[in-house]
Amino acid sequence: MRDQAIRIAHTDVVTIDDDITAFDKDGNTVTLDEDKIKIELDKLTADYDATEYQRKRVVEYPSVENQLDMLWHAMDDGTLTKVDAFYDINKAVKDKYPKE
Repeated sequence: MRDQAIRIAHTDVVTIDDDITAFDKDGNTVTLDEDKIKIELDKLTADYDATEYQRKRVVEYPSVENQLDMLWHAMDDGTLTKVDAFYDINKAVKDKYPKE
């Protein structure tokens, strides 16, 4: 995350070597302002911490394919109101290639 903070704080940085040395497009060393980097690192850390729930959810949600399949079956058996555009196109494909 530090490399990202460096790039935000110092937009001229192209290459970062060992998290303490950075270079511009011409290979010149860029003097890093640690105060600016800390500010950006704090923002990135806060953003990361604020989205922890997303990282936890993504590993527990069923795959998108399985979620769509659940919706399809709920619509097909009438427990969920059919969304015509979704249902009709999927029904046409399922009818064209039925399970054998």
